[in-house]
Amino acid sequence: MYMKYIAIASVLIVALSCMSCKNWTDLKQSEQTEKQDSLPTAKDETVAEKQDSTVTKNSGITAEMALKGVDNYCHKEYDWSVAKENPLMMYVQMGEETEAEYKVVFRSYTGSFVYFFVDKATGKTRMVDYVPALNIEEESGTIDLLEYLKEK
Repeated sequence: MYMKYIAIASVLIVALSCMSCKNWTDLKQSEQTEKQDSLPTAKDETVAEKQDSTVTKNSGITAEMALKGVDNYCHKEYDWSVAKENPLMMYVQMGEETEAEYKVVFRSYTGSFVYFFVDKATGKTRMVDYVPALNIEEESGTIDLLEYLKEK
């Protein structure tokens, strides 16, 4: 009698384990697809290089400066030791650009993002934390980008 219950419990445990492994694999694959979709193409890189080499008419901050300043900030404020083993876990990359600001994206090893909106004219940067797994987005403060562009 007990053997019957043990056998049923074993089958259920194996089935649940397989289902959770499949969900985990699907989640990892969708993350990798999302990452690949967000990587810049050769055409995007050419456009970005042109933008980096010129200062917009009403701005003192270039796309290159925005990326470098945010990268410096992130390396100072966040623990990058986790990224040594897997550099794709954490990164900083350019996002969209409007007439007034650049968007720079930091991805944490936890899967959350910090969006940096850099004002082209002043360098004032507001930060927005986004946790995709929980669909939570909230303002997290501001920084002066120029402070992180200074030579060390």
